[in-house]
Amino acid sequence: MEEKKFDLNSIIGFVLIFGILIWIMYQNQPSEKEIAAEKAKKELVAKQEAQAKADKTKTAVAPVVAATPGDTVQLAQLQKTLGGFAYSATLPSAKESFTTIENEKIKLKIANKGGYIVEATLKEFEKFKKGSKQLVELIKDNNSNLNIQLQTADNRTLNSKDLYFEPTLEKVGQDQVLSMRLKAGANEFLEYKYVLKPNDYLVGFDVRSQGLNKVLNVAKPLDLQWDLKTYRNEKSISYEGRFSQIDYKYEESKYSNVNGNGEGKEETPTKVSYVAFKQHFFTTILATEKPFETSKLQSDNLVKDEKIDTVFTKQFRANLPLAFSNGEVDYKMSLYFGPADYKTLKAYDKNFEKIIPLGWGIFGWINKWIFIPLFGFLSSTIGLSLGIAIIIFTIIIKLAMSPITYKSFLSQAKMKVLRPDITELGEKYKKDPMKKQQETMKLYNKAGVNPMAGCIPALIQLPFMYASFQFFPAAFELRQKGFLWADDLSSFDAVVKLPFTIPVYGDHISLFPILAAVAIFFYMKMTSGDQQMAAPQQEGMPDMAKMMKIMIYISPLMMLLFFNNYGAGLSLYNFISNLITIGIMFVIKNYIVDSEKIHAQIQENKQKEPKKPSKFQQRLNEVMEQQEAAKANKKK
Repeated sequence: MEEKKFDLNSIIGFVLIFGILIWIMYQNQPSEKEIAAEKAKKELVAKQEAQAKADKTKTAVAPVVAATPGDTVQLAQLQKTLGGFAYSATLPSAKESFTTIENEKIKLKIANKGGYIVEATLKEFEKFKKGSKQLVELIKDNNSNLNIQLQTADNRTLNSKDLYFEPTLEKVGQDQVLSMRLKAGANEFLEYKYVLKPNDYLVGFDVRSQGLNKVLNVAKPLDLQWDLKTYRNEKSISYEGRFSQIDYKYEESKYSNVNGNGEGKEETPTKVSYVAFKQHFFTTILATEKPFETSKLQSDNLVKDEKIDTVFTKQFRANLPLAFSNGEVDYKMSLYFGPADYKTLKAYDKNFEKIIPLGWGIFGWINKWIFIPLFGFLSSTIGLSLGIAIIIFTIIIKLAMSPITYKSFLSQAKMKVLRPDITELGEKYKKDPMKKQQETMKLYNKAGVNPMAGCIPALIQLPFMYASFQFFPAAFELRQKGFLWADDLSSFDAVVKLPFTIPVYGDHISLFPILAAVAIFFYMKMTSGDQQMAAPQQEGMPDMAKMMKIMIYISPLMMLLFFNNYGAGLSLYNFISNLITIGIMFVIKNYIVDSEKIHAQIQENKQKEPKKPSKFQQRLNEVMEQQEAAKANKKK
């Protein structure tokens, strides 16, 4: 068999053929212009397919890229998705641009796209942030939206936040007036008008339409959708979240709130006059002269873990339908961006101050007419340090209450003098509790002693104590004001940071609650002995002596646990209040109340004719006699 040999000519032929193929492929590759043309063709096909899909559903969102004036082809395309509002997308203002208006108190930034406020900065206040000074920004970085859902006459659904408004800024006297118009033609538009006055937190905000009765479906209201994700501004995110909620006024003179300490908290009030997205010390309020007939308000808590969720506190949402009148929308409204301060809000005469939680009934009355004016005078008029103002405020309140304290102690002293007689009656009628009670009442009446006199003064002081629990957390004056070791009297005064978290107590140790707890302990220790001596245990009643012994330790413990995360101002008030009470009790006990004189007076009263019992005592005696008779009949 012949052996095959390697053919050199064949190899050369293969190389030449391979080279020719490479040259042909290189010569036939498309140029850069041809590649660009092919790419544009593909993009156009994709755009047409997307357009066809949008036309089919009749629901469109305005494209980010606007048409240029005179571009009839693109204008025709925009009209398929935007209808009459395509006109607005052809204007020079149809671009990512902003207009800024500001005065001495606030700075607002309004976007062409959507026509709403995208930044709201308070120029006088700083947020709590160690190492840097940063102004409080209620709105920034897309944490808020204001959108009107537009139902068109040809069954489209458009969102104003996606469409371009045309801005016009002018000065009218001292006021800055910014008109933002979403146009459907030269004289057909939806307008947001912002009016900012000098040195003011309140911004005029009018929403009206003109010539849109043929563009929009006027058969049903337009939904104004307003939402805000609130930034953390204070030292304690949990404390701030506790006082953050939606407050609103409805049905002319009613007030309520949606507290978002959970998920999906929702209310649907009617005839709403204003909605306030309230944080602890700052608030954003939307008010209207013509009430919203219906509404839907929702609040959600955004803090699941305080160590992780440190930026935002709450998510607020409001849906407020705008009703048509004669085919157009016309609402005179206002927006407030500022401090949640009682006096500042009250000055607007719009009942905004109702969002400050001062307590209901008599508690709110005490705060409104006593605590706020007095503390405001001490902190601003006299110009004291806020810590000193709290101390003087506490001294004034306790001195004003000292006559009541005196009455309470005097009653205890009288009961203490009668204790041997009451004990004797107890032994004498040991087997007849009803008779014992009747004779004890007769003794009180004969001696001229009212056993309830000691309780009534204590009850009178309770509303003032509860009012203080409402007043201090709401006192804006305390925000970021330091005293001694506390850097912020509106928040906790931590002196030690713990490497772990104790349930209820927290991850730090506050000093003012410890001082307040010590003061409460000694106050209760001082008064419990007199109360036990004054009030012997009654048959069938709980042993008050044992209860007081337990309360001596429970009350300070509760102060330590629950006040550790409360504002230092409230703990300081309680500490000073108990110190002053101890001092007043010491003076009354040792220098004012004379036990020997009281004893002599009671003995003298015993010799006199007993006073005619009151109607209540008469009725009580009748009931006791009836019970006694019923008991006797039962034995028979």
